Amino acid sequence: MRSKSAGSMIGAGAIITSVFAAGAATILSGGTSTTSSSSTSTADNGTVTISSSSASSATTTSTATTSSTSNSFADFDFGNGTVLPGKATLWIGNATYKPGSSTAYVPVYLDRATPNTVIARITTVNGTGTLKATSGTNYKTVDTVVIFRPGDPLEQTVEVPVISASEGQQFSVKLREAPWGALQGQSTATVTAKAYVAATEKATGTFREARTFAASGTLQFELLKDTHKRSVDGGWDRWATTLSHGRAQTGNGETGLYVDTTTYPGIEGPVYWSNKGLVLHSQVLKTPISYQGVTYNYGASILDGRNFLASQIGYGQYEWEAKMPNRRGSWPAFWLISTSGWPPEIDVYEGFGYQSYWDFDRHVGQTIHVGANSTRYDQRGIVIQTEQAYGLSGYSQDFHKFAVDIQRDYITWFVDGKETYQSVNPFKGFRFYPLMNVAVKTTGAYDDGSGDMTIRSFKVYSAP
Repeated sequence: MRSKSAGSMIGAGAIITSVFAAGAATILSGGTSTTSSSSTSTADNGTVTISSSSASSATTTSTATTSSTSNSFADFDFGNGTVLPGKATLWIGNATYKPGSSTAYVPVYLDRATPNTVIARITTVNGTGTLKATSGTNYKTVDTVVIFRPGDPLEQTVEVPVISASEGQQFSVKLREAPWGALQGQSTATVTAKAYVAATEKATGTFREARTFAASGTLQFELLKDTHKRSVDGGWDRWATTLSHGRAQTGNGETGLYVDTTTYPGIEGPVYWSNKGLVLHSQVLKTPISYQGVTYNYGASILDGRNFLASQIGYGQYEWEAKMPNRRGSWPAFWLISTSGWPPEIDVYEGFGYQSYWDFDRHVGQTIHVGANSTRYDQRGIVIQTEQAYGLSGYSQDFHKFAVDIQRDYITWFVDGKETYQSVNPFKGFRFYPLMNVAVKTTGAYDDGSGDMTIRSFKVYSAP
């Protein structure tokens, strides 16, 4: 939620390109990797060289899984939370298959070990010219998500079911958009039926299973109505209803003022308990409020733990259970800031409702920001269309869990207990405090749907 532009103390959430739904089922195969000399894969004019010095150990077990994460970045210098390892580059390789075969295997590569989860949406496209292969006649449409987690092998294959094929017929496989968490290499590959050329083989390898959230620390804090306290600036035993720098985030382009009824009596309550949980309420102000020379027509809501000692940890887990707003222009978030100042920042959940493409029921944003002295140097994260990638949806319809596990080697994000993203941890030795808010970023009517976030549960677990 804080600065997303270098040199700015208060900025905006990452500008995210559109991620759309896709319905067709697909099949993925595991990948191979090596630990010695580099390997080069060539398939019908497409050549990708993989540097194998960073790869995990090779196996010959197709689509095998493991629960552990190997760490290729144990010796990397993170500059005390200011530097991230370089991104891997993702490629789709050209491929061949035999006429008469039932499956075409299309390779998807990373050029190096990745420090974070990489997600790529891949789809088939009809061929061109007199030898074009078409969906429904020659092959079945594939529209899928390919996921590489830290420590995974560097190659997967997408399997395209083949209906019929003649010599030389071709179709394409392409990225729907640039991959999340990686740079983009070859984004479109040609898949050709050739009888006298070796067919592209199915990849094999051991991939890590997605983790399931489990609190491994000691329960340090739990949000409860009977013990909940808040005030304008907060305190050792209570939340603040302002940010450390005040009530506004104009550098973010936010148009909502973080208000409370103590300072602004007569407004609708921005934080209150309902029979379903603690509500963070955003609103159109009945009477505009002037703050630091700016007139605000919208009220935003926040709980900030900067002075709330029980909410702060270095390692461990944060877990929220909440129902999200769905009002266009709302910007809900769960996030963490270092107790020593911003950045670092860990965004556990962000909902970019000011973006026209944003679907509150299917999209989730998860990001880290590195830097120092109120300046962001870099950020790394993803927006996930979770229905397609993980079968998860309905975040404004009912309550869902959003969690993060901060360990010395990796930070791992979860939705409804399922791992959705992972990054190496560049913040060793830092402590964090939580924030939960509904920002407003609009100049419109701001009256559709709900502008409220309802929090049913919030727990903090501390680990040594």
